[in-house]
Amino acid sequence: MRRNYMLVCLLLFFGVTFAQDETIFKGIVIDAKTQNPLENVVISIQNSAITQLTTTEGKFELHAAIKGEQLLLLHSQGYKDLLLKVNSNPDQIVDLGILPLEDNFSDDVPATLITLLDADLSDDNSSTEMTSGLLQSSKDAFLQASAFNWGQARFRVRGLDSENGAMMLNGMIMNKIYDGRPQWSNWGGLNDVLRNQEFSVGAAASNYTFGGILGTQQIATRASTYRKGTRLSFSASNTTYNWRGIGTYASGMNSSGWAYVISAGKRLGNEGYFDGTSFDAESFFISVEKKLSNKHSLNFTGFYTPSSKGKNSANTEEVIQLTNEKYNSYWGFQNGEKRNARVKKIEEPLLMLNHYFRINEKTNLNSSIMYQFGKIGNSTIDYQNANSPDPTYYRKLPSYYTSLYGKDKGEFSGDFTPDYISAEKNKESFLENPQINWEEMYKANQQPILNSDGVITGYQPSQSHYVLYEDRTDDKTFAANSNLNIQITENSTFDGGIVFRNLKSHQFQYLLDLLGGEYFEDIDAFYVGDQAQSDLQNPNRQVKKGDTYGYNYNLLANTIDAFTQFKFNYRKIDFYLGQSYSITNYQRQGLYQNGIYPTSSLGKSQKVNFENFGFKGGFTYKISGKQSVFFSGMHLTRAPSLRNTFANSRLNNSVVDGIENENISSAEGNYVYHSPKIKIRTTAYYTLIKNTTKTSFFYAEGIFDRGASYNNTDAFVSQTLTHLDKKNIGAELSFEYQISSTIKTTLSAAYGNYTYNSNPDVSITNDANAAKGDTQTTFDFGESFLKNYKQPGMPQQAYSVGLEYRDPKYWWLGVNINYLTESYIDVSPIARTARFYKNPISGLVFPEATEDRASVLLKQERFDPISLLNLTGGKSWRLSGKYVGLFVSVNNVLDVSYKTGGFEQARNANFRALNQDISSGTPSFGPKYFYGYGRTYFVNLAISL
Repeated sequence: MRRNYMLVCLLLFFGVTFAQDETIFKGIVIDAKTQNPLENVVISIQNSAITQLTTTEGKFELHAAIKGEQLLLLHSQGYKDLLLKVNSNPDQIVDLGILPLEDNFSDDVPATLITLLDADLSDDNSSTEMTSGLLQSSKDAFLQASAFNWGQARFRVRGLDSENGAMMLNGMIMNKIYDGRPQWSNWGGLNDVLRNQEFSVGAAASNYTFGGILGTQQIATRASTYRKGTRLSFSASNTTYNWRGIGTYASGMNSSGWAYVISAGKRLGNEGYFDGTSFDAESFFISVEKKLSNKHSLNFTGFYTPSSKGKNSANTEEVIQLTNEKYNSYWGFQNGEKRNARVKKIEEPLLMLNHYFRINEKTNLNSSIMYQFGKIGNSTIDYQNANSPDPTYYRKLPSYYTSLYGKDKGEFSGDFTPDYISAEKNKESFLENPQINWEEMYKANQQPILNSDGVITGYQPSQSHYVLYEDRTDDKTFAANSNLNIQITENSTFDGGIVFRNLKSHQFQYLLDLLGGEYFEDIDAFYVGDQAQSDLQNPNRQVKKGDTYGYNYNLLANTIDAFTQFKFNYRKIDFYLGQSYSITNYQRQGLYQNGIYPTSSLGKSQKVNFENFGFKGGFTYKISGKQSVFFSGMHLTRAPSLRNTFANSRLNNSVVDGIENENISSAEGNYVYHSPKIKIRTTAYYTLIKNTTKTSFFYAEGIFDRGASYNNTDAFVSQTLTHLDKKNIGAELSFEYQISSTIKTTLSAAYGNYTYNSNPDVSITNDANAAKGDTQTTFDFGESFLKNYKQPGMPQQAYSVGLEYRDPKYWWLGVNINYLTESYIDVSPIARTARFYKNPISGLVFPEATEDRASVLLKQERFDPISLLNLTGGKSWRLSGKYVGLFVSVNNVLDVSYKTGGFEQARNANFRALNQDISSGTPSFGPKYFYGYGRTYFVNLAISL
């Protein structure tokens, strides 16, 4: 008995001792305008694991055993973060009183790690897994600049594609198996319901997945986490769409344990910034949660976001000079209205059921099943025994005649023989008819009706020479996953998960419109006999609207991914370790017996299997409550995408020779400083991606020599690169300084050096050889000397300076000056091979192929630097107890014209052809370029009821 008494006294002593070491911070958080209390506001002490949520009355009581000066962070979806300097002293109660949070006026400013997303970034209320300042300030000045100010110039964070980041919805991976990238249009128009987001940057830890080297972006749609109320928004823009309207209602959790959220929207644009780019989209969303008990909740999420968007063309410098930067060759007038031949349509509804199981106070198990189905269609014109309908077809442009050369003189080049008279005629014809001529195509598909006098009295449908078709992808994806999160001890946690995904992707050619004709022949007009048949099982078919033709096959895939992660949090040090393991298998199932590949096109291919693993870790040292340093690293192997696994999946079952797992390594170091006035993040990073594969298709002139068992040196080919390595090195700076209570300045900088780090192997497949009965269809072109060439399609350096004024009367104005540079064109790999220098007829090196001339022809084009001035502003009102917010932005105020990307055409496949084309001064196959937006605006009016 005495021993028990002594034990109780000892426990009481230690309890009192520990209680005396604590400081208690308490207060009430309210909406600054409505004065209503705010529930589920995240209260945390920066650089610690101490976190609490406010109650329904907005109250909180935070217990902290940390001593000295600290920073208290208040965070809630849709509000500006509030950062307070506090002193933590043992055995003291600090009453902070009433703390008002201001609405985030700029809630339509996009920001994201992975790519532009039409939604604001704000951490979900459960965002407490990392004590690093990086996650706590994921919406820092750098990320805001990279999305809102630099995104229009196709800037990519750390030079990485979206396949290197993990996109999550309620803990389920949403990256497509086909190409590894998220399909952003699946979320289009759902701005109001996708604001619950969390980030882990780079290799940082995430509760939900192992992640990628770019980071993890998690969206939560649990119905009970949405703020109760109705929100209506109306927008106008001149970029992709012209008008947008969205309505959203959240019920909050009622006494019966039910909560639901519904949202619907419409986006419409008769014409976007570029000519002929129409846009039409709807969005529908529902989330319903049932709280079964204190431990169990079920949540159903479903959304459907059909969209249709007219594409715009890449153009040569010649075409731009004849027209303008907004020119688009994909459309033409039909019955007085613009009709675009290349339209992308997406309809992929998604259904997801989540089970949230709170096993105990320290353990949570979240499981989900998902089913997504639908279609993606990309339309274009198909034609047989007729001229190209493309108004920019090379034979229709002046350069066709101004770049002519005579026949070769033995081993030497022929004479320059331009025809300026014909060139002028081509110019006049193009300027008179610069768009697709729909009327001519309809006439070509019809026969005239003659009366007895031989006079045309009308037209009747006949065999179509032109049709409009879609390259269709109809996916069916089933996925199931489970995530386990355990608080092992006060200082350690465990995260683990497993996900299974199954994909059946039906790929086929779908006839949309006979363009006035009666039928279209399902043959390849470049071949004859059996080789011309798309399907030997059904030869000489006459297809009509709604029929499948050309190619028809399934891609089948199964993946299993598992990860584990341990995190340790201490007063001065945090660290974590993560592991991943995955199994992937791919298979092609041909539904047509193609005439060129009769023995390898029908039925199932062999299964292609991949096994992969990954490791990552990170370390944070908290110098003080304001400062910390963070280091992390990751190494993983990754299966190649389904898209790049089969060499020519439209025609046969052949797998890319030498296909293997990609090998990825990444490391980064960060310094973070946060105070109420100054926020700084500096980052240095290094990434190496090895063994990537890339497949492309094009028509090449002079690509084969006569010794390659093919008499014609020209061919339509598929090109596959293997063992392509990429190296990305760079640094980032994010700086914010609160000059006064109303004025803030920001500075963001990205300095990168993104290069190819290997000379990849090039193989060329020529289907025409198979049609001639030759057994060899794939040719080894050796190495392409791409090492040290710059990776294309993005600025590798970007800088932004901003100034923002926020008035106490709830209006604000911001200005940003941006400078982006070091953006390069996408080079042709085949032009960097040894075979490029050889005469395809004799096999000898061209005598004019000197090293000096080659260095000029093959020098990678660097685009001009870009300077952009952007303005943003907003105002909010409280009218009759309702909130009204206005947001306005004007990008590229000075209407600067600039290139965002481009590519070298690979048609000139040998040195002489390219040299002659360039030397003419008016190349017929010059590079093609994409241009960015000029001056654009966005206006959004939001009403919260």
